[in-house]
Amino acid sequence: MITSISIADVATYDGHGVRFEDLKEIGFVYGANGTGKTTLTNLLDNASQAEFSKCTVTWEGGSKLPTLVYNRNFREKNFANDINGVFTLGQATKEEKLAIAKMASDLSQIKATLIQKSKTLQTLQDDKNSIETSFREAAWQDVHLKYRPLFDDVFSGLKGNKVKFANRLISELKTNVSELRDLEDLKSTSTTILGQAPTTEPQVKELEYKRLLEIEDDSIFGKNIVGKSDVEIGKLIDRLGISDWVNEGRPHIDGSSTCPFCQETTITKDFTDQLAAYFDDTFQLNAATIKTLAAEYAAATTKLIADLEALEIGEKEKTDSKIDLATLRSKIESIKSQFHGNTGRIETKCKELSRIIDLTSTKLHLDEVSKLIDDANKKVAKHNAIVDNHASEKSTLVSCVWRFLAEEYKTAIDQFKTNVTNKQKAIDGVKTKRDDLQIKHGELDSSIKEASKNVTSVQPSVDAINRLLKAYGFLNFKIVPSSDDKNQYQIQREDGSIAVSTLSEGEITFITFLYFLQLAKGGTTADSVTDERVIVIDDPISSLDSNVLFIVSTLIKGMLDDVRNNRGPIRQILLLTHNVYFHKEVSYISGIPEERNNTHFWILRKKNKASTLQPYLMENPIHNSYQLLWRELKNSDLNDCITIQNTMRRIIENYFKILGKYSYDDIYEKFDDPQEREICRSMMSWINEGSHTIPDDLFIQANDDVKDKYRKVFEHIFKNMNHHEHYKMMMGE
Repeated sequence: MITSISIADVATYDGHGVRFEDLKEIGFVYGANGTGKTTLTNLLDNASQAEFSKCTVTWEGGSKLPTLVYNRNFREKNFANDINGVFTLGQATKEEKLAIAKMASDLSQIKATLIQKSKTLQTLQDDKNSIETSFREAAWQDVHLKYRPLFDDVFSGLKGNKVKFANRLISELKTNVSELRDLEDLKSTSTTILGQAPTTEPQVKELEYKRLLEIEDDSIFGKNIVGKSDVEIGKLIDRLGISDWVNEGRPHIDGSSTCPFCQETTITKDFTDQLAAYFDDTFQLNAATIKTLAAEYAAATTKLIADLEALEIGEKEKTDSKIDLATLRSKIESIKSQFHGNTGRIETKCKELSRIIDLTSTKLHLDEVSKLIDDANKKVAKHNAIVDNHASEKSTLVSCVWRFLAEEYKTAIDQFKTNVTNKQKAIDGVKTKRDDLQIKHGELDSSIKEASKNVTSVQPSVDAINRLLKAYGFLNFKIVPSSDDKNQYQIQREDGSIAVSTLSEGEITFITFLYFLQLAKGGTTADSVTDERVIVIDDPISSLDSNVLFIVSTLIKGMLDDVRNNRGPIRQILLLTHNVYFHKEVSYISGIPEERNNTHFWILRKKNKASTLQPYLMENPIHNSYQLLWRELKNSDLNDCITIQNTMRRIIENYFKILGKYSYDDIYEKFDDPQEREICRSMMSWINEGSHTIPDDLFIQANDDVKDKYRKVFEHIFKNMNHHEHYKMMMGE
């Protein structure tokens, strides 16, 4: 059944809305027209509509039941020329009906037990959650907050997470086999191990200069590279020592007979052949080797200088460089100077191949720089070894601290584990029983549907409706099975014509309600006859004569009695009405007082154009219409000015004009003071104007401002008419 309803942000319900709490098997909602009753029934009829997105309907145990709603939409949805038939256990024998009723009763008991099991399961789960939450809070207070100032780094990754911290404590007690050390020992060790941990440093990149030293040591730079001396012209070149000069001029001959030196036509073929023989392949190979070595040396020195300068910059950026930067700077300058000198000599050799040069070896300085790097890397390795050992020591300390903490809290942990285990066993036990009951529920439900399949019919519903129509004087029409479908009804006149379009509003209302009553007890299909359900009824006596009101009241009281005694498939009824007499009649059953454990009452009102709700629980707030008027006046803060105006007018008319036979003039004359008399006239005009017209928003606001003033005048009327005691009695003063 439904346990609570929240309705907001739809129709007359504002963003705050209202909430029906603690609904029972029977609920009565009284409210004037326009207070939001139909909107409430539409929500219960189809809560999935988009307009009800801010509304919720809560079901007991989360088990939703079919909901049958009688309101203004019911006739539109169900009444046309052909009406869906209502299946009941019409063809069943007495024994079959009793058997089905027995199974339905058993099914209801199983479902009630299932709901209770679900509640028990939820309670057990809540208890377990509470145990876990309490343990986490206690562990946080007793362990984390107590020891965090001493071992802050030990709790790294767990700060602020109570769940992880509690789980870690439990896990450490089970698995930690580290040495169990006392607190003072742990505190002493933590001062050197915990805190900011050193980080490993990268090794300094070593220099590559082997090839550079090989070039500096190449013997070709000490060779006198000249042409072949046994050539006739070679003797002259060697004697004059002009081999380099001639070699430089050779390219300028280039097949010409003009000498590039004297500019005379002296170049002969024999001369060029002798030059070619002098500068033979050996000469050419040596010359090419010199050029190659020169280029290779230039590239190697450029790269090495760049590496050295990058090394210096990188070490300067370190906060704790392991290299003597002053020595490094000195060595770099010396190496650069040596490279510069050697490069100049090599360039000279390239131009004067016959010249013998001696390159300065940079090995000494480069080896010294390499030693600086090697020494630095040894220091880095030593530092990194310390870092690695620190990590191991810290890991050992952290493990020992957790062992200490777990042992310190062992009693609480063991008690917690025992409590949780016991609670989980209880949860598992209830789950097993619930699962068994769900299987039984499904089997019994199938048995009921199977047993009902061949003993249901729509004819008993036809007979029941016609019997009631005849009993209450509706003789000119009746319900008959449809000629097209035996499982549908038609409303037929005595002459056989279809009567739907010619019925009066009262007739339609009455027959619609009779059909609804049959539908509430049966179903539109044979399978749904015994299904449990919730019934919602909204103002069933609209457009009915006063005598029919008592007929409908009697029929509804029968349904309420079935619910109270757990007879039939109806598990809950919510009844909404604006009629005081109907409410009073239907809520008072068999002379028993209205206060019942399974019945609750509410009143819906409208204030400032928004619906409000006042719960009365087991106390029936409706006694008679005159008392209701005074109740509304006492609760004037919950109502609009228009409602208060109408209430005051009806009280004065009922008490003074109808019962006391006083006129308005008689009331005015009781005010001796002319000013007070005019105020009384003004109030009478105010309450009559407000009760018979609908003022605009501006006028409503003005009424709110003067409401309290006119309530005082209203009380003075009773004083002046010598009926102040009646006023005080009705206002509860």
